[in-house]
Amino acid sequence: MDNPAQKKPAGNIGVEGERLAVEYLRKKGYRILETNYRYGRGEIDIIAEKDRIVAFVEVKTKKFGDFGDPINWINRKKQLQIGAIAKGYLFENPIKDRDFRFDVITLLWEKGAYKITHIENAFWL
Repeated sequence: MDNPAQKKPAGNIGVEGERLAVEYLRKKGYRILETNYRYGRGEIDIIAEKDRIVAFVEVKTKKFGDFGDPINWINRKKQLQIGAIAKGYLFENPIKDRDFRFDVITLLWEKGAYKITHIENAFWL
């Protein structure tokens, strides 16, 4: 995968991870529609579009000492929460003639850089 950052992880790795994920998606040709979109009590990290597909993207960042693979941090409860927020977004922003999906981007700090993994259609609701 790509390594856009060769610097030491910042103090708030979640914010840094989301910034790097946005940069990664833009380089891959995505148009960023929203970042940190809030609806009700939840948030979707990134909403992006490419090739007439709107992707609701959850970003998980891992550095030293964190436990497990970041993809496993998105349990069924979290998936349902993301789905409810996506419905809210579509309620507030009626979008026609597009497909939708749920993606996950994980960032893992290893060997002096972030390794980015983008999982398209990471889960279904």
